[in-house]
Amino acid sequence: MRVYLDNATSTKVDDRVVEAMVPFFRDYYALPSSQFTHSYGMEVNDLISDAREFILQKIGGTKLEEIIFTSGGTESNNLAIKGTAYANQKKGKHIVTSSIEHLSVIESAKKLEKEGFEITFLPVDQNGYVNIETLSKSLRDDTILVSIQMGNHETGTLQNIKEISKIVKQKNITFHTDASIAWPYIEDVEINNIDLMTISPHKFHGPKGIGILYVKKGNILNKIIDGGYNENNLRAGSENTPGIMGAKKAIEIFSKDDVKRIEELRNYLREKIEVKIPDVEFNTPVESSLPHILNCTFKYVEGEAISLKLDFEGIAVTTGSACYSRNLQASYILIAMGRTHEQSHGSIRFSLSKFNTKKEIDYTVDKLKEIIKDLRILSPLGKE
Repeated sequence: MRVYLDNATSTKVDDRVVEAMVPFFRDYYALPSSQFTHSYGMEVNDLISDAREFILQKIGGTKLEEIIFTSGGTESNNLAIKGTAYANQKKGKHIVTSSIEHLSVIESAKKLEKEGFEITFLPVDQNGYVNIETLSKSLRDDTILVSIQMGNHETGTLQNIKEISKIVKQKNITFHTDASIAWPYIEDVEINNIDLMTISPHKFHGPKGIGILYVKKGNILNKIIDGGYNENNLRAGSENTPGIMGAKKAIEIFSKDDVKRIEELRNYLREKIEVKIPDVEFNTPVESSLPHILNCTFKYVEGEAISLKLDFEGIAVTTGSACYSRNLQASYILIAMGRTHEQSHGSIRFSLSKFNTKKEIDYTVDKLKEIIKDLRILSPLGKE
């Protein structure tokens, strides 16, 4: 049996999404920027405008130009953070973010720090939550941007974005949230106090190579990619028309019923692990967490060994942060949450999708139980 439980990294593209994209490879292949030159470009431009309006309505925005298409979540985060910083640096150079953001946020902030900006990386508690009072106290007269993720890509922790954004906007500071892993799993987002929001369609059965950045009207950003005047002059480069149409379809078919079933499967997985495997710590909080992520630490063994042995059994999972795991360092997110290096190294992230089944969960836990038992026998700590 083959079981894919790494859906927080990327998901299988839904067949309906593929079907929606195909005409834009074969029939509607002109660039929308050619709309002033010929009818082929005009056709494509109109279809992209329809997609933009559909996505805007789903988010709850008001103006078509508030939807900016990019190459993915990483570019959207870079544009949101660097674009805001460069456009507003005369007002101040202080930026606030958290210590558990996606690397595209953290590395963007670090780059700005090298360029003379001051970055405050907020700590989190043992469940990964930003302390509201600490955040409030970090805001200054020269703070120009606060970027706090909606949900964590490794533990599934959901931040109180409604309260955080309210506090930030009371200070008239630009607020960005990276919702790449959270939206539309958490669809009912109050965007009144959100200025910038990152969305990544390949996290919910859309195609790779397309990202969405919501830019609320009135926010000023500098371009970070020079070239043409595409995407309201915020993102140079030819639009990825098939990707845009795939993103639209993925949003259109996303079902709350699927989310409910995924959450039930995630809870079932947690219960099975609790019953069948001793000495397990759960890093995903029971309350206020994403419905499709479960992060566990299996004591006395290495997460890398677990994931490799699971892969031999046809089961795909991730150890540590997916973008960070190649260097075999302990998860910076779990370290920030107060876990030891040993606890962080023993962590595994299971992330589910609508394509997973109860039978797959049963198979996974049975194999996991055998693997953990065997590894603990070999552990230098001697835990059996």
